[in-house]
Amino acid sequence: MLSLLLLLLPVAAVSGWIAGYYQQKKSTSERGLDLIPHDYFVGLNYLINEQPDKAVDIFIKMLEVNSDTVETHLALGSLFRKRGEVDRAIRVHQNLIARPQLEKKQRVQALSELAQDYLRAGVLDRAERILLELIEMNEEVNSSYSHLLHIYQLQKDWQQAITVASKLEEKFSGATTQLAYYYCELAEQARAQNNITETEAYLKKAFAYDKKCVRASLLAGKTAFETGDIKRAIRYYKQVCEQDSDYISETISPLADCYLRLDQEKEFIDYLENCFAATPRISLVLALADNVQKQNGDFAAIEFIAKHIHRCLSMRGLERLITLYLNNVDAETQSKLFLLQQFIGKLLEHKPLYRCLHCGFSGKQLYWFCPSCKRWGSIKPIHGLEGD
Repeated sequence: MLSLLLLLLPVAAVSGWIAGYYQQKKSTSERGLDLIPHDYFVGLNYLINEQPDKAVDIFIKMLEVNSDTVETHLALGSLFRKRGEVDRAIRVHQNLIARPQLEKKQRVQALSELAQDYLRAGVLDRAERILLELIEMNEEVNSSYSHLLHIYQLQKDWQQAITVASKLEEKFSGATTQLAYYYCELAEQARAQNNITETEAYLKKAFAYDKKCVRASLLAGKTAFETGDIKRAIRYYKQVCEQDSDYISETISPLADCYLRLDQEKEFIDYLENCFAATPRISLVLALADNVQKQNGDFAAIEFIAKHIHRCLSMRGLERLITLYLNNVDAETQSKLFLLQQFIGKLLEHKPLYRCLHCGFSGKQLYWFCPSCKRWGSIKPIHGLEGD
């Protein structure tokens, strides 16, 4: 029903135009039907025969472009784009731009809409050209820069993204966090090419734009570890907890490797205990339980988890408890625990580990750029019963 109403919008627009036209010419003809364009009846016939697509095309052709109908054309084009009919939206807006009588403001609106049509259609080069033209005209600058940024992110052209984001920051402010992530992307590329000097230079710029950039700290820690600077790596990993404690689970494994390399496992355990006291997380409990098990056996680890799990109730903690019990009970109890373990395992098997705090997108992999809402740094580890 809604789709039919939307399709009737062009009909209403054309009908209004014809009514005005008819009133204007009525005095010069005794038969109003002779003045109604033949295409109007063709379009109505398409509607009656349930061919709305063809009807809409006919009515668009009939809708003369003038100062009174430009807004209608723009509304139609926007409507088509929102409904996913991008080809039609492009035709409407191209038709507008081709009219030499358009006022400058109307031409700017049509160009901006056409750029969005091309973006929606994935024709990024044409969208880019129009957006650059608008910026050159000093029109729609903020939205044009924002759309350009979207294009360069899709193309992973981080240098261009940095150029555009820097201009946005100068004019409107608020792009510093994005700039930090762009430099992290460049740092990742440099690291993949084993260019450590360039990697560290890009990370330095990332920190300059955002001192609390967790991604930069994790990448800097990984780079320092790979170059053998273990103490420096530890500093970067510990920095994460101060920047955003929600990401502390991402540092446990790499920190364990660092302290093991230095043969300083006691210092690692002390750090985990301090973190748990300040920020209870099941990942910290399980890491500490691993050490307890290593030092004092399964039952000591069981007691440790049972003692602390109430501060961070978690299915993953319960699963570890059952696993520890399995090897230390009689056969009958073991079979029952095994069924429970399988049940919990199935529950957790498809549970996501990370979720976007803005749009709710979730998955098992940590994305720094949300694939759904296109925001940087909005995805975090899930906490609570089914998470960390």
